[in-house]
Amino acid sequence: MRWFEASPRRAAPKGQNSYSKLGADGRNPVPREEHQGAAEHGHRITAAIACHVARAGGTLDQLTHLLLHPEHEGGRHAQNIALRSGQARARDYIHRVWASASTAVSSTAAVESRHHAHEDLAALHDRIETTPWHGERGRTALRVLRAHLNFAETAGGRRHAASERQAAEEAGISRQTLRNAYETVLKPGGWLRRLRVGHGHEGSTWYLGDGHEHPTGTPMSHNGTTQFPPDPDLEEWPSHETAPTADIDSTVISHLMAHDAFAHHGLGSSALMIIGALHVRPSQTVNELIATSSVSRATAYRTLQRLAAHGLAHQTSRTWSLAPRALEGIGQTGTDAAPSPKTLPARGWDDIAHRYSTTGTAAHRKALHAAERAAYRQALEQLSEHRTKAMVMVIVHNGRHVLVPTPRADEIPPEWHAPSGAVLNPTTGRIDPEWSVATDGRLILITPADQRTYDELVTAHTQALAEWESAA
Repeated sequence: MRWFEASPRRAAPKGQNSYSKLGADGRNPVPREEHQGAAEHGHRITAAIACHVARAGGTLDQLTHLLLHPEHEGGRHAQNIALRSGQARARDYIHRVWASASTAVSSTAAVESRHHAHEDLAALHDRIETTPWHGERGRTALRVLRAHLNFAETAGGRRHAASERQAAEEAGISRQTLRNAYETVLKPGGWLRRLRVGHGHEGSTWYLGDGHEHPTGTPMSHNGTTQFPPDPDLEEWPSHETAPTADIDSTVISHLMAHDAFAHHGLGSSALMIIGALHVRPSQTVNELIATSSVSRATAYRTLQRLAAHGLAHQTSRTWSLAPRALEGIGQTGTDAAPSPKTLPARGWDDIAHRYSTTGTAAHRKALHAAERAAYRQALEQLSEHRTKAMVMVIVHNGRHVLVPTPRADEIPPEWHAPSGAVLNPTTGRIDPEWSVATDGRLILITPADQRTYDELVTAHTQALAEWESAA
């Protein structure tokens, strides 16, 4: 949160901090940057009201009447647009907000009970397993999405809390790889939304979507390519190599993906996809595996040979199947095929990780994350030591000190406002240099040295208000 303090402004270059409107007194202009923050806050309130009306079965006319009613505080943003640009512009803005709200409400399902929530997660689970995840980036995104689905199942709904470090440890990947999956596949594809960024000891709040917005296919990682485009006359590249649907067991993938054997330089994500597909339906040919696991032909052959070298997969005629204890990482020589000198049955996932020199990858990642958490918490503690307590009014009531709740910016009368964000002292009628209005117009900064967050200020205000009401 940015604060606007009552301090002299330096001369800004021409074109910066241009004035966009007059202040409440009608004389002093308000800088564009302050007006923009208030406009964004007003738009969020308007969008929330529109979603509530759409969810309740209301209409566009009802929303328009509600927002443009002069006594409705929630419609202040739309009313300001009407005053500045006219009723037509305000109604056009409300129409756009209503269209977005209707789309958002229609694309979500209302969860009425815990049983309904479990059914909703089960349907999402099936959708994830039948969606093709193309390429290494798509397979990594599946691991991240499956980690968030585990968190959602624990929370009992699509809305859940998880930090980036927790998700990276659950998916068995690095934190940077996790962020790449967020930004390139999951967020653009509508699979995952971050509702609130975590702070302190709390993780971020996430919501799982259905992936309706965009396909899971990822854009090219380079601006150009050395390959020539396909020629339809020569029947080159007539269709994608993999089928439009997949069939994997994501539960098996979620149980295995944190092992060191499936790290980047180990078996990798392609082995997870092959194992997940063969666990759902054994005895598949390579062509069938290409469709069910969403891997290319070359990747399928290369991954099957790796699994066969550890005795985790066996080939019978033209079909492939998993070994009896393959899900435990224990390999076995095929009974129908002659023993091969290249086949060395694995004795567990740790043995496979040792062969690929990836042993300790997960432990090193957890130790790094633990050190980062400790450093972050230490920084928060050092910051809190430099914070000063908010100056509040204290009265003596029946022999005990009672805090008088400090006023909030949205509760301050207009006659208390002064130019440049300053506040008039109601007792003396002069500007109080230790008080100023926040850029969003929601709070009073008690002292310029106060660096408390918005949530901390609200908590202090609520506590003081409770004491004041109990004393009254």
